[in-house]
Amino acid sequence: MKRSTFLILSIVGVYGAVLHAAAWSVNNFLMTGPKAYLTYSSSVAAGAHSGMEECKFQFGWERWNCPESALQLSTHNRLRSATRETSFVHAISSAGVMYTLTRNCSMGDFESCGCDDSRNGRVGGRGWVWGGCSDNVEFGERISKLFVDALETGHDTRALINLHNNEVGRLAVKATMKRACKCHGVSGSCSIQTCWLQLAEFREIGNYLKIKYDQAHKLEMDKRRMRAGNSADSRGATAETFHHVHPTELVFLEDSPDYCTRNASLGHHGTEGRECLQTGKNLSQWEKRSCRRLCTECGLRVEERRTEVVASCNCKFHWCCTVRCEQCRQLVAKHFCARRDTTAAPNHIKRRNKGHKR
Repeated sequence: MKRSTFLILSIVGVYGAVLHAAAWSVNNFLMTGPKAYLTYSSSVAAGAHSGMEECKFQFGWERWNCPESALQLSTHNRLRSATRETSFVHAISSAGVMYTLTRNCSMGDFESCGCDDSRNGRVGGRGWVWGGCSDNVEFGERISKLFVDALETGHDTRALINLHNNEVGRLAVKATMKRACKCHGVSGSCSIQTCWLQLAEFREIGNYLKIKYDQAHKLEMDKRRMRAGNSADSRGATAETFHHVHPTELVFLEDSPDYCTRNASLGHHGTEGRECLQTGKNLSQWEKRSCRRLCTECGLRVEERRTEVVASCNCKFHWCCTVRCEQCRQLVAKHFCARRDTTAAPNHIKRRNKGHKR
C-alpha cells in the first residue's frame, strides 16, 4: 500500500454516531494522510460537537440560534453561504476540534503526542521559569487543520473566507490560554515559580469569538474583477482584499437574511414558537429584551404558558454522607413567541431587522 492514501470518511456514518446528526453532517470528508489519522477521528467529532453546543449557548436568546443544520449549510457546496453567522460557525467548530485534540493529547490519549516542553528551562519573566507540562496546542492545531480545512476543496472567495475563519478559531484557542504556576522555595517562600501554559475553559473561547462575531468585517469585493472567473485578475482582486484583513478578524461576504421568518431551504426556523425571557434571577439586559427581539420586533405576540416543573426540594444532609431530597411540583410561567390574531392585529406594528440582529 502507498505511504499516503486518500481516506474518505463518511461524516454521516463515522461522525453521525457521535453527534446524532447534530453538528457536522457533511456527506463526505476527503483528506490525504496516513491511516494513523483515523485515531483522531472520534476526537475531531467530539470537538465539532462541543463547538456547535457552544454556538447554541452563545446565540440561545437571539433570532438566529445556531440551528442543527448550521455547519452543513456553511460547508455544503450547493447551499454554502458566507454570512456573519457562518463565520462564527466555522470559527467555533474549528476551535472545538483543536481544543479537544489538544486536551486529549495532554490526557495521554494519543501515543504520538505529549506535553509541550519546548520552552522548559528558559526564563519566562522575573521570578519564574518555563517548566511543567504545557498543553500541546501546536499538535492540536496541526491535526485540526488536516481535518477541518480539508472540507474546503474549492478555490473561490467563499472557500478562502471559510479557511480564514477556521484559522480565527484556532488562533482563539491560543489567545485564551492561561499561565499556571507552582511555587518553589524554602518554607513556601515562592522565591521562584515554574510555569506552564494550559487551555482556558471552552466557554472563554466562545465568549472571545462572540466578540469577534460582533466586530466581524464584511468584505467588499471588486465585482467587475471578480466576474473574470478564475483568471489572474480575479485571483488578484481576492488577494488584495484579504491583504487588509487581520488574522484574528472574522470576515463575511453576504448580509444576513431575515431570521424572523421560517426558510426551510436555508434551515432557518424563524422565531415563532421560540421561548423568550421576561422575568428571572440574574438576567442580563440582553436576556431581558429577548421577548421584544424575538417576538414583538418580528411581528409576533408574547404568549404566557403555565408549565409544571418537577425539581428537588427540602434537601437534608444525613450522617454520613448522603443528601436526600423530596420531589416538588410547581407551576412556572414561561413565555413564547406566538402568531398574532390576524383579525385584531394592529396596523402600526413594523418588523425591525436592521444591521445584524440575530
